[in-house]
Amino acid sequence: MALLQWKQENPSDHIYVLFTGIFLAILMKYLLTKSKSCRKLKLPPGPRKFPIIGNLHHLLDSSSTHLTLHNIGDKYGPIFYLQLGQIPTVVISSARLAEEIMKTHDLATCSRPRLFSAKYLFFNCAEVAFSPYGVYWRGVRKICTLELLSAKRVQSFSFIREQEVAHLVSRIVQSYPGTTNLSKIIGLYANDTICRMALGRDYSGGGDYDRHGFQSMLEDYQELVGGFSIGEFFPSMEFVCTLTGFKSKLQQTFRRFDKFFDEVIDEHLKNNSQGEKKQKDLVDVLLDIQKNGSTDVSLTMDSVKGIIMDMFVAGTDTTFITLDWGMTELLMNPRVMQKAQNEVRSILQDRRVVEESDLPHFQYMQAVIKETLRLHPPAPVLLPRESTQDLKIDGYDIPAKTRIYINARKIGRDPISWKNPDTFEPERFIDSGINYKGQNFELIPFGAGRRKCPGITFGEANIELALAQLLHSFDWELPHGISPKDLDLKEVFGITMHRIENLKVIAKPHFS
Repeated sequence: MALLQWKQENPSDHIYVLFTGIFLAILMKYLLTKSKSCRKLKLPPGPRKFPIIGNLHHLLDSSSTHLTLHNIGDKYGPIFYLQLGQIPTVVISSARLAEEIMKTHDLATCSRPRLFSAKYLFFNCAEVAFSPYGVYWRGVRKICTLELLSAKRVQSFSFIREQEVAHLVSRIVQSYPGTTNLSKIIGLYANDTICRMALGRDYSGGGDYDRHGFQSMLEDYQELVGGFSIGEFFPSMEFVCTLTGFKSKLQQTFRRFDKFFDEVIDEHLKNNSQGEKKQKDLVDVLLDIQKNGSTDVSLTMDSVKGIIMDMFVAGTDTTFITLDWGMTELLMNPRVMQKAQNEVRSILQDRRVVEESDLPHFQYMQAVIKETLRLHPPAPVLLPRESTQDLKIDGYDIPAKTRIYINARKIGRDPISWKNPDTFEPERFIDSGINYKGQNFELIPFGAGRRKCPGITFGEANIELALAQLLHSFDWELPHGISPKDLDLKEVFGITMHRIENLKVIAKPHFS
């Protein structure tokens, strides 16, 4: 009776005792069944770990996990080992070893771990980014590469890009001579462009952007999927996610996305049944495939929603982050800004509107984009891989079921691969064959191998046209009294990397 009363009056103490008992049980199991086999393995070097939590304390105590991983790599080398709770983890941070993982051993490392967060947010991983390697993944990737993101499909959306770039310019013009919140306006451009291509219409008009809460939805997604939550690293103890509130937040965020996608799909089905057909967007294509069963895999409605989720969040984030960081770097480097503007304006001369046929001529601007992606890859740590068999990497044992992270940000700043790696120098890409499409492992913002992002061409078109028009249409400077050294460049770590502070500028129209 006294014990029952103690439990009722001290619930927090009871939870503490419960946790302690469970952790002790896990510790006993670890000591009895794991230590002997671990001694036989030559694992990569890494920091000293604690019982139960392993090396989790290195990450959970840090608000800048990507920088923590960078610093650990500086100390232990381009391959190091972390025990993150119950998850054996290897982090790769050199081009040489990234090539070994994503090319030499690509098949053995191209699966995905079943992340707790992805299971909830991505409709039980019924899409491309987080689906484990297998027949289903190969089928939905084929749909994406051949039906959704092909060069022909990307070209068919050129009129949308042109219209949304015009809206982008118009919004900036309206703010002059005052200060422009360029980050917010670029965010609207990225969101509207992707929404029109993927979902059939934009959501910035009539207050829909705020009504649906796109910004908070995307922020929650980035934090939940990309952050290092303790629950992700104890898969046998799902209740930890419940006690920490992680599961509740996942469910809330999922319900918001699910409700939104239900509205989108219902709207498409209604329009299709009434014969109100315009050019097909990506949802139309997916619904046609699902209805006709014309592919190697059967698409459920969850599959359709999961693939839409991939397109929506990945497309919006990649465009926004690259343009936002690109403009930030240009404003901090006036020489580069002037050189890029001179190139664009010398080709266009008095013509005010950039056309997509102009883009191949802007070689220096393309070098600016490459340099931006080198220093600021949208996903600084690529989505985790999981080994499906025992491997030897650089002389070290990598057991099956090891989680593998590729640190694209550190690889992009590796002095072995890059001269003056922390300096913004687009000239390094002039007359260079290096690109970001997965063949050059010193520059892999979108991954490589089987798990390379299938939407590179899709995102590239959205970024290039917008940046060229921004360079051509405006003369840029920071607000009065603000110098480049005053800019807050701190980032929020998540699955993608946003700057904390918005970029505010003075944008003087070049054409009166």
